[in-house]
Amino acid sequence: MPHLPDLFPDVDQRFARVQRESRVPGVAWGVIRDGELVHAGGAGTIRDGEDRLPDAGSVFRIASMTKSFTAATILLLRDEGQLRLDDPVAAHVRELDAWRPPTKDSPPVTLRQLLTMSAGLPTDDPWGDRQQGLALDRFAELLAAGLSFAWPPGTTFDYSNLGYGILGRVITAAAGAEYREVVHDRLLRPLGMTSTTYLAEDVPAERLAYGYVRRGDALVREGTDGYGALASMGGVYSTVRDLASWVAGFLDAFPARDDPEGPHPLRRSSRREMQQVQRADRVVVAAQAPDAEPAVTGGGYGFGLFVLDDLETGTMIGHAGGYPGFGSYMAWHPATGLGIVALGNLRYAPMRPLASDVLATLVRADAVPRHRVRPLPETAALRPIVDGLIDHWDDAMADRVFAMNMDLDEPREARRASVAAIVGDLSPFRADGARPATSDSPAQLTWWLRGSRGWLRVSILITPEPSPRIQTLGLHPVGDPSPAICAVAERLVAGAAPGQTGPWTWPRDLDAGPDLDVGRVERELRAAPVRLGSVRLGRPMAGDGRSASTFELEADRGRASLKVGLDPQTGVVTTASLLISERSSPPEPW
Repeated sequence: MPHLPDLFPDVDQRFARVQRESRVPGVAWGVIRDGELVHAGGAGTIRDGEDRLPDAGSVFRIASMTKSFTAATILLLRDEGQLRLDDPVAAHVRELDAWRPPTKDSPPVTLRQLLTMSAGLPTDDPWGDRQQGLALDRFAELLAAGLSFAWPPGTTFDYSNLGYGILGRVITAAAGAEYREVVHDRLLRPLGMTSTTYLAEDVPAERLAYGYVRRGDALVREGTDGYGALASMGGVYSTVRDLASWVAGFLDAFPARDDPEGPHPLRRSSRREMQQVQRADRVVVAAQAPDAEPAVTGGGYGFGLFVLDDLETGTMIGHAGGYPGFGSYMAWHPATGLGIVALGNLRYAPMRPLASDVLATLVRADAVPRHRVRPLPETAALRPIVDGLIDHWDDAMADRVFAMNMDLDEPREARRASVAAIVGDLSPFRADGARPATSDSPAQLTWWLRGSRGWLRVSILITPEPSPRIQTLGLHPVGDPSPAICAVAERLVAGAAPGQTGPWTWPRDLDAGPDLDVGRVERELRAAPVRLGSVRLGRPMAGDGRSASTFELEADRGRASLKVGLDPQTGVVTTASLLISERSSPPEPW
């Protein structure tokens, strides 16, 4: 397992390569761990024709990453009682009184819908980018004239810069001060983000990155719109160092705990709220080679933040920024406390693809332990009691720890007899150190016991009562596979080996039962090397071991299982099936 600093040279090389190959004048980047900027780098220049290497203190425009500041300010005002998220927007911005919804049955647009990109406004990139410096009085006229809708409010995610421009006016109305002053006084100054501003003139000239666009081989300076009505959607200037502090505040919201709130002006529960999916977006399966494992991403939009759920790495949270002259990205992984920031000074500089991939690489390297869901103390305390019930059933103990539904769901006599049968087949039991206990929820726990002739998978779920009891008890015996079943399984796995000469066919000396579709099995095993790479037989995970066993398969790519059924009297194969295992993203330790 590598140490995190061992990975930084590769991070630097990758950013420097993209800076060269994408011909971005300058790029600055930083890696965050547990609230600290632990590494920063830069390549190129912040000014064309000048020797000014970007660093953690160089100031770039961050474009739509600004939306997280706007959303945080809305929630801060909500927490203080100045507004409610389900308020109609027109209650705060009077110019919207004349708005006409797209249909007669459409509800009024609310602050929550603007925050979550679900107000029904059409997506407005790049039009919105060109409204950055729109004068406030002109913006008021635009709003008063009415806007067009693409969707009924509250139904669909559709990214809207204009919606966040309107939220800036909401902040001004609710706080009684101009939007940028509210953000500065309520967020930036308390957090010590002294290099973050809405005004280029506030930035020392030697630290300000100029924005550019390429016209052929020429660089043309752009991205100079001043503060205006849509600054609340993309007007912030900031640095890697300041943004690392901003990211740290979101990471600090996890886990929920009893500690004092600390110096952050927005309470932890509200920062966690910003990082939850409030409006789902479409599931995406990335383009990939035919033999690659599908890369599936789901999620949606929180409050001013995207929340992406990946099958392998879990939840990633962040936001990109694209603007004439600049491209930026910030993202973090709550389960490891890792984060990344990348800033570039070229129109829509491609910071997001690289930075998100670098962060995923750091997570997959396991250089930082992943925080996992841990059982509640009350859940963990029931494990030894259940182990005791399995070894020596005690009705009095069962009465103390079982919830009232247990005997209704399965009569006590039947449960007692089932446990006795398992003990008779597999005992004595000991903890299986090769299979660690897992929890999908703090109220749930699964663990394995190793018996003399197999395993027992045990799972419990506790009740929400003040003194929790067991509401479900799952006992799943797995017998040691017989030598005959193991031999068949090994023969079938050999058929899934890559690089065979010619297509694999069912062995002539292996008798198949009349109900077994041999052609299907051949297709599954021929496809396995393409989909999974090399496959090796793993541990049993289900079955009695005499007539059937299901094995885990260890594969180069992904996970799979092999089920083998065998008539113990005749040796005829009754079942053979290779399945790609069901997968879901790791449960998050919120």
